[in-house]
Amino acid sequence: MAFGTRERRWRGLLVEQIRPAAGQLIVDVGCGTGSLLVLLGRAAPGAVLVGIDPDPEVLRRAAVKAAAAGLAVELLQGFAEDAAALLAGRRAAKVVSSLVFHQVPLAGKAAGLAAMHAALAPGGEIHIADYGLQRTRLMRWLFWHVQLLDGRADTEPNARGILPDLMRGASFRDVAETAIVPTPTGSISLYRGRREGS
Repeated sequence: MAFGTRERRWRGLLVEQIRPAAGQLIVDVGCGTGSLLVLLGRAAPGAVLVGIDPDPEVLRRAAVKAAAAGLAVELLQGFAEDAAALLAGRRAAKVVSSLVFHQVPLAGKAAGLAAMHAALAPGGEIHIADYGLQRTRLMRWLFWHVQLLDGRADTEPNARGILPDLMRGASFRDVAETAIVPTPTGSISLYRGRREGS
């Protein structure tokens, strides 16, 4: 999967875009086995890192990976739409997600983004890396292989470029697509936005 998505390339760009800093509460929604959390922790020792994922076995693996890297992370079981509730009143400086939303039904994408907005402090930022608008025939054909695995109903809205509109619909401001990374499985886009306030 790492080769198929040029993981090092887009993850490196994502960490640069997030600009993690010590003391910031950063929440990785759909954290998987914790690879992005480890990169964020290495980039910003002292950042307060929280990972959310619905799969308990994946969270166990994330805990092992974080411990091996010498990082203290908080891991919570739940879906994107649970993000604000799981933080129990805390507000994040940044919420992030990578390769999650293309697998989620349209209503779930909207609900997850709304919960991530609610999880942010005023002025907080959202950062996403995921399959976005597939602009060329080649990228569309490559992404078709992802659709065979993950299902067309959930993935097609991403391929048509819906994520920025959904982010705006969840009340994010200054939404932008900041990078496009062509991969052997289609193009992965980076997005950012912010919650109003300061």
